[in-house]
Amino acid sequence: MTGIKHSSIDGALDAADLAATELLAAYRSGELSPVEATAAVLDRIERCDAGINAFCLVDGEGALAAARRSEERWRRGEPDGLLDGVPVSVKDLLLTEGWPTLRGSLTIDAAGPWPDDAPSVAALRAENAVMVGKTTTPELGWKGVTDSPRTGITRNPWDLTRTPGGSSGGSAAAVAAGMAPLSLGTDGGGSVRIPAAFTGTTGLKPTYGRIPVYPASPFGGLSHIGPMGRTAADIALLLDAVSTGDPRDPWALARPEPTLAGIDAPVAGLRVAVSRTLGYANVHPEVVAAFDAAIAVFRELGAVVEEAEPGFADPIESFQVLWFSGAAKAMEALGPAERELMDPGLVAAAEIGAAASALDYLTALGVRNELGIRMGAFHQRYDLLLTPAMPVPAFEAGRPAPPEWVHERWTSWTPFTYPFNMTQQPAASVPCGFSSDGLPIGLQIVGPRYADGAVLAAAHAFQTATTWHQQRPPLDHS
Repeated sequence: MTGIKHSSIDGALDAADLAATELLAAYRSGELSPVEATAAVLDRIERCDAGINAFCLVDGEGALAAARRSEERWRRGEPDGLLDGVPVSVKDLLLTEGWPTLRGSLTIDAAGPWPDDAPSVAALRAENAVMVGKTTTPELGWKGVTDSPRTGITRNPWDLTRTPGGSSGGSAAAVAAGMAPLSLGTDGGGSVRIPAAFTGTTGLKPTYGRIPVYPASPFGGLSHIGPMGRTAADIALLLDAVSTGDPRDPWALARPEPTLAGIDAPVAGLRVAVSRTLGYANVHPEVVAAFDAAIAVFRELGAVVEEAEPGFADPIESFQVLWFSGAAKAMEALGPAERELMDPGLVAAAEIGAAASALDYLTALGVRNELGIRMGAFHQRYDLLLTPAMPVPAFEAGRPAPPEWVHERWTSWTPFTYPFNMTQQPAASVPCGFSSDGLPIGLQIVGPRYADGAVLAAAHAFQTATTWHQQRPPLDHS
């Protein structure tokens, strides 16, 4: 097996630097065991997470016990499950039996009880993943950076002064730093794709319903569960593992055909639209340069590339009605004393949402429906849409927005992500370059509803032709 890379800490061979598909190949060949891989991941957490703050819970003892059981199955030649022995983390918005789910909030009692797994977490256990712990989130997952009253500031492994984005910033930072190759995040307005772009990792917001949800999110149909990893192939593997129907989710889709099996589908001949701004976004010149270079790669791969705008106005006002109303719903049972403990920005957003009328909400739903119709027609002409994932590289950690931005609200600097939560289409972020100060830049690949496999195959083709996803942050600074 030739996939083992050098650690970015000391140059020694380190299983923590392997992708999930590489780990499974190493288990299969006998070059590496699940116990060795899990021990390497736990060592990386011990060495690095004090500076990054990606985890709010680590269960080293439980992870090693699961790894030993996996090792025995592999030794017998009887691995069981798509992820048998692969270390995985879970964002702390998803229920985990026996572990607290605190959602970055001081208003939740850690004592529990905690009797349930979310459907996606139950699927991880069924596929014999090694669950190492839970990753940080802003309070209730409400914004595009990761800091909270409960866990403080999570930082970007590429530069500890910068944010990893959010709200799945802990998951993205963990993957980037080699603190488990896979993670489950959530995405209600970009919360998988924002941090994937900022940390040089890969993340997918799947078609709504592809991964079942329980309990239902207060943010409704905006909120998706999304796989996060280093490569598109890893994302496809994790998506296959957790794409299970569940009777607790009335909107869950039937289990689809495996995505990983089609990961090598060619890009040649696909009709690919590209948009640098969606017609309304302001984009940093270095992001534009990286995006233009990515477009050139798709042309070289044989895609039929055309510059084309989807033709919708920025739906930010309607999105905010839907999103802030969800925040109000999430906090409706909390009194003044509890709200004093919360992120002031979240409290302010919930107050805006509480003031929206039913007519306001239905009007926003109408805008959302029209946007979905427009994108449905657009994808009759184009198989995929390419945009930048983020208009800027990662900015200072602890800030709600880039320092030069007019508005501090997170929706003001995420113009490429939230429209596709409204339409419920699959959209991925893949690394496509670096800024002049060494920060990752992401490319967003958007497909029509149910075309998750096509999005991931395009991402895989791009990664086969480039090396951006192979870069690792210099972890000695932590």
